[in-house]
Amino acid sequence: MLRIARDIVIDENDIEIDFVRASGPGGQNVNKLSTAAQLRFDTRRMALADDVAMRLARIAGQRMTKDGVIVIQAQRHRTQERNRADAIERLIAMFREAAVRPTPRRPTKPTFGSKLRRLDSKKRRSDVKAKRGGARYDD
Repeated sequence: MLRIARDIVIDENDIEIDFVRASGPGGQNVNKLSTAAQLRFDTRRMALADDVAMRLARIAGQRMTKDGVIVIQAQRHRTQERNRADAIERLIAMFREAAVRPTPRRPTKPTFGSKLRRLDSKKRRSDVKAKRGGARYDD
């Protein structure tokens, strides 16, 4: 059991890890061995609060399928064990980030002094622009 937060626990049996061939450079090691880990985790198997589930879907983005399955590809390392650990760490980090409730934004108002400074700078800029151009002669 992996404890993510106080009320979020993942059963390790629900995590499905397959190994596939990694892409990119690496020579014969890449061509012969299946070291890249592909982690699949079905979020419907666990009970998540609605707000946590929404944040998790937003954080996962394209890594979450329409069915609620999170798919993580890990191929940074050369061994299966390190790629498996990397994939699990990334899943845990995703859940930890989703578990944190964002602090609500409190709208603030500009201070009286900042309003005065803004209007003063607008007046100065207006005067500069009004004094541009030559004198006009009316015949």
